[in-house]
Amino acid sequence: MKWTYDWLKEYLDTKLSAGQIADELTRIGLEVEDLASPVAPIAAKIVECKPVEGSDHLHVLKVDDGTKELRQVVCGAPNARVGLVSALAVPGCVIDGHEIQSGKLRGVLSDGMMCSARELGIGDDHSGIIELDPKTKIGSPVLDVKTVFDAGITPNRPDYLSVRGVALDLSAADAGKYIAKEPVELKPVKSSRGVHVKTELCNVYRFAEIHNIKMAKSDDKIASRLAAIGINPKNAPIDATNYVCYDMGQPMHCFDADEVKGDIVVRMAKPQEKFTDLFGNEHELRDTDIVIADDAGALAVAGVVGGARGMTNENTKNIILESAYFNPVSVRKTSKRLGLSTDSSYRYERGIDPTMTGRALGLAAKIIMDRCGGKIVGTGIGGKNDYKPRHIKYSPDLFLKKTGIDIDAKTQEKILKKLGYDIEIKKTSWIVTPRAARVDVEIPETIIADLVRIYGYEKIAQSNKRTTGIVAKAHDDFDIKTKMLLASRGLNECQTFGFGCSSVEELLLDKPIIKIANPIVNDLDTARNNLLGNLLIAVANNEKRGYADLNLFELGTVFDGDEPGQQHTQVAIVRTGAISPKHWTGRNRNVDIYDVKADLIALMCGQKFTVSTDNAPKWAHPYQYGVIMQGKKKIAEFGALHPAVAKKLHIKTPVVVAIVDDISNLPNGWKIKHEVLSEFQPITRDFAFVVDSDTLAASLTDTAMSADKRIVNTTIFDAFDMGNGKKSIAFTITIVPTENMGDAELQKLQDSVIANVEKKCNAKLRDK
Repeated sequence: MKWTYDWLKEYLDTKLSAGQIADELTRIGLEVEDLASPVAPIAAKIVECKPVEGSDHLHVLKVDDGTKELRQVVCGAPNARVGLVSALAVPGCVIDGHEIQSGKLRGVLSDGMMCSARELGIGDDHSGIIELDPKTKIGSPVLDVKTVFDAGITPNRPDYLSVRGVALDLSAADAGKYIAKEPVELKPVKSSRGVHVKTELCNVYRFAEIHNIKMAKSDDKIASRLAAIGINPKNAPIDATNYVCYDMGQPMHCFDADEVKGDIVVRMAKPQEKFTDLFGNEHELRDTDIVIADDAGALAVAGVVGGARGMTNENTKNIILESAYFNPVSVRKTSKRLGLSTDSSYRYERGIDPTMTGRALGLAAKIIMDRCGGKIVGTGIGGKNDYKPRHIKYSPDLFLKKTGIDIDAKTQEKILKKLGYDIEIKKTSWIVTPRAARVDVEIPETIIADLVRIYGYEKIAQSNKRTTGIVAKAHDDFDIKTKMLLASRGLNECQTFGFGCSSVEELLLDKPIIKIANPIVNDLDTARNNLLGNLLIAVANNEKRGYADLNLFELGTVFDGDEPGQQHTQVAIVRTGAISPKHWTGRNRNVDIYDVKADLIALMCGQKFTVSTDNAPKWAHPYQYGVIMQGKKKIAEFGALHPAVAKKLHIKTPVVVAIVDDISNLPNGWKIKHEVLSEFQPITRDFAFVVDSDTLAASLTDTAMSADKRIVNTTIFDAFDMGNGKKSIAFTITIVPTENMGDAELQKLQDSVIANVEKKCNAKLRDK
């Protein structure tokens, strides 16, 4: 978004310099990427003119530029002569996009350049240097060169795409006083031409038909401002639509009325309908594109680009001005598909003020008629025009709870009113209504964000000292400890987008998919409902590039719905390929589900748990899947990736997965505990049991551990099939005594393990 300093000052009464304005904008959240203060060409008088030796047209000039010393300039203009007052571009001036520098021509130093009218951008004459009035003050600027701001606009702040919106925010930050200059809407004039809106994707469509205009150039103010921000001025009608687009943030279009046949119709395009834009490019439209049409066909693609038929030219006598509100999602999809990004589509995609169409139409009509004359012979309006303000329930106390910053209610009220919010104060809460241009404000948290940025991020540290003990934490200690534990196990943290791919999510889970109305790319079209999808995409991309052995984890937010609060924090672990690089000893293997099970056990930090098989989700191999339980609560799950899923994602490497779906449900908040080492030596004992063939080995070891709290670990070291539906499982238990244990007490513990396993697992201690 570009604008000039004088343009901004039309709506902001301020004493701040352009540089100070740029700093203030960056402070409140609008990053000024560039501030250009060009050097203006100045009036200079030629006092000496001599030919350059060896050249038939170059002259060495000595010019008086208002300083004490004459400046030497080499010039090839045929009308260069002593006594002529002309325009001098000194080093630093930008002419025709090129910065003037001191240099040599034919070995002669030239410290500037004398300019023609065309080079100055104020005429078409290029036959010689411009001849100014001899009475012009030497050294005075020849052009009104504009200081230009260039700011990067974030997608959530479309109100910044207008000079008025920028000025209003600056006034809220006490950088000046906002000068309200609201245009007047046109009075309705009965028209012989109707307007019909045949799609719900256009809320309102307005037009004004002006006849008997005399095509003329824009006035100097509008032409110079447009030229300064990189828009080439053409004529008053076209310039007016461009000017209003930047001034108010309302895209507009101008048609030649004599080329419009019959009524104006806003409709969806017909499948394979042909359309030629004003650049001469032909497009094949779809029934998802909105078009502005007449009896002869499409005149424009709504919100994106006008058509060759109906465009104005120097011979146009009658025009139709358009001002409308089109659906942002529809405009964006059409713009991306056609590969056309215009000032109009850029604004519509982000959302414009739905109440502005009438005022914008009035301003554009006034600008045109002030320069070109003419008379309004008809106006029209179509669509629902059913805008309803958003009323948000807000409490000043919420600010402290959300930020840890203590700002009194009076200060909050003052800031919000300066930002254009309406506030209805009730006993326990406020009803806050944002101005229509703030299409991004829907929840109290956005109001809080506005308050913070205007109040000043630099004041937060001081404010925190005055809080009542509530201090915002930069990081959650538990999250950090969890990440450190996983990293210590050889896992690398992966951070992916908060978006997901719907086709991948459908492949992995049966959870609801939260579609995004306006995705940044087609493959990121959801608010992710799991972390696994993006991790598997990372695995596939790495495998394609020859990196098949990966150990990744991610801790992040996943979404359960599209309402505030419908989200939780998940941990996902993915291990792929071999556990170590190839080696001459041949001691290597691929990852298996026990590797990720061990990761989960490490996260349990010594807490008791059981392992069961459950109905495997779509991502998991049905026979290589397990669930970690605490009572009836599902804590985590692990398993091998289903071969069908791996095939669809083009993954050939073995993949094992572990997921902690919601860490908030874990016992004790999953705080990592560091146990003090016992002063007693650990004791190990081996057991072998005969069980049914379908009995899980984990059920035996889990049952053994539950027999006594001093049993801290179990390890299976032998298992074999005995036939007749029976198998043998042998394991070791590790006991850490809390005090001296005699033989009798140790025997009692062993008997307890045997009794527990035999009773609960239908097992029998195996004979030697």
